[in-house]
Amino acid sequence: MKVFSNSEIGTLKTVLVHRPDEGIARISPKRAEELLFDDIVHLPRMQYEHDVFTRILKHFLNDDHVLETHQLLEEALEVDRAYTQDFLKIVIEFEELPKSFIQYFNGLSTAEIADTLISGYHIADQRYLFDPIPNFIFTRDIAVTVKDHIIITRANKEARHRENLLTRFILRKHPEFSHLADDNKIINLNDLDKFPPSKMGENVSVEGGDVMMFNNEYLLIGSSERTTAHAIESLTKELFEKNVIDNVAQLVIPNNRSYMHIDTIFTQIDTNDIICFKPIVYDGTGSHVTVTHKSGKKTSYPSIKDFIHGEINPKMEFIFAGEGQSPYQDREQWTDGCNMVALKPGVAISYDRNPFTDKALQTHGYNIVLAEDLLEQLDNGTVQAEDIEKTIINIPSNELSRARGGSHCMTCPILREKL
Repeated sequence: MKVFSNSEIGTLKTVLVHRPDEGIARISPKRAEELLFDDIVHLPRMQYEHDVFTRILKHFLNDDHVLETHQLLEEALEVDRAYTQDFLKIVIEFEELPKSFIQYFNGLSTAEIADTLISGYHIADQRYLFDPIPNFIFTRDIAVTVKDHIIITRANKEARHRENLLTRFILRKHPEFSHLADDNKIINLNDLDKFPPSKMGENVSVEGGDVMMFNNEYLLIGSSERTTAHAIESLTKELFEKNVIDNVAQLVIPNNRSYMHIDTIFTQIDTNDIICFKPIVYDGTGSHVTVTHKSGKKTSYPSIKDFIHGEINPKMEFIFAGEGQSPYQDREQWTDGCNMVALKPGVAISYDRNPFTDKALQTHGYNIVLAEDLLEQLDNGTVQAEDIEKTIINIPSNELSRARGGSHCMTCPILREKL
């Protein structure tokens, strides 16, 4: 499989997603915070909303290029039975189950093993083995494509560590990805020999929502609630040594659940357009940017806006979520009004519950369409995906939005057209 990305907006060709699984239905109010969910959700409705989302993706990318993690895991488990046995032993040890449970897994089909590893629950036996990993729907966080390399991230919170194990297994053993390790195109932040803690004991943790491949020369990494400054320094050194990128911008944002990653406060949707949360991105409240250049030079900026205008694109327009007015900007940032994935320049997917953000986008020339209406037109052939321009596609989000992540979070781009 070809792997490449050098922008946030190049036409999306291959993407990794994860449909909400049965584990999400097991989250209780008492466990929600521990499992990094802000609310309990109604799984059937959440799955319906996610299915609308993936149907849109498939119209733009074709079915074979919208990759589902469950299917990839199931296929990877079939490749090397000896390696799979070793992997299951690692998971069992990590989850603190008796070693004898390897025999239990050996009695399951490959599909059942994949189900159980993801949901933590074996349906036929009605047996709970692990906690669910509900944040696996946010595939953006598990890996990042930077040009022809893939960075396997390392989650900050223990509730997401099994996601890392599954991602590493898929990328190591699935036939579509195994060539990457052979070609030395994998940067695995879970390799503690290469990415050890700092002298002060700060661990390496980077989540994909904090990493944006902005153009061919600049990688943006947020220093946030989930990504440490030590991790950014370590990753920057590795990227420079491998000649992958020439400049890494560290975007320091408030350490706050509301802004857990930089993609919760801005995403690029067109060549000259960014949708953003005005107080932090434009005004620079509680934030600043330091750019490390491969030459050793460093430059600093008081806001993300000043950095982008100063080094990336002086013509960039900043469209404000909630029209830049409180309380609407605060409400709509919370419901992922700043979190959109571009399918191609000027066409992006958003949630349907941010009306003031929609008004701001319309003022800047965007059409706003409901995904279900568009799907009807795409299905009957009255509209072709390749003909859609300057459009924001609003997907239903009553349940998806409760999970604290938008369309940008729910996609892990593997291949984009080069810009």
